[in-house]
Amino acid sequence: MRRRALLGLAATLPLAGTARAAAGRLVTVGGAVTETVFALGAGGQVVAVDSTSLFPAPARSLQQVGYLRSLAPEGLISLNPDLLLLSDEAGPPQAIAVLRAAGAPVSLIPDGAGAAAVRRKITTIAQALGQDGSTLAEAVGADWAALDAPIAALRPLRALFVLSAARGAPLVSGRGTHADVMLASAGAENCVRDFAGYRPLSAEAAAQLAPEVIVMMDHALTEAGGVDSLLRATALAVTPAAASRRVIALDGAYLLNFGPRAAHARRDLAARLHPGAALPQLPARPWV
Repeated sequence: MRRRALLGLAATLPLAGTARAAAGRLVTVGGAVTETVFALGAGGQVVAVDSTSLFPAPARSLQQVGYLRSLAPEGLISLNPDLLLLSDEAGPPQAIAVLRAAGAPVSLIPDGAGAAAVRRKITTIAQALGQDGSTLAEAVGADWAALDAPIAALRPLRALFVLSAARGAPLVSGRGTHADVMLASAGAENCVRDFAGYRPLSAEAAAQLAPEVIVMMDHALTEAGGVDSLLRATALAVTPAAASRRVIALDGAYLLNFGPRAAHARRDLAARLHPGAALPQLPARPWV
């Protein structure tokens, strides 16, 4: 019933002509999408972003359209965009259906983690903007590749990525997450392999996993009360990481977006995981 109601709403919304030129008013949804649009030099055309679009700084002053998984189609169309660039993680699906039924100029950008995913995002967004994104894609790819051999030579650390630890058992990353891919790319081994996605961690499981280091987003560490409070959590206190107080916190969007800054995030995490490792300096790219 809700789907029929939303599709009925589409008939009442003003049509956003799909024939408009892509170079015009842009709405970007998804942190990596917004970062890439700015890196391609089209940031001045962006009129609104979602709440996950925190970089670069000018994006934070733009009109907000809400969280990417709970979009309101009527609000998006009311912005009269020439192009809606949405991560394929955006939703709910009914909202995307309404946008398409209303004739809104929607381009869904494939999400994903890793070097190939970054290149795919850049080239897909560039094509939607009528640009050649090869220069940006090749630069990011070269930066990523420059780290491959030095990181492969390092001993992988047993790592645990904690998404949240503010309430109850820590929520940790298993297989198939952006965190899982970033840990592996930076010279760490995600010690959680028996499930995909995120699940709470018990003290018994933590003791068996024995992570040497805990990696988090900086805001999640703050919400947990800092390192001391985090390591007092029952499920983490029994780990080697707690004994050595090895907790690494980085900006979440930087670490997990897998946008144009991905290679630099990979290097920064690897340097924190392996202090003193001989890692090449990456070029000071303007989009970083």
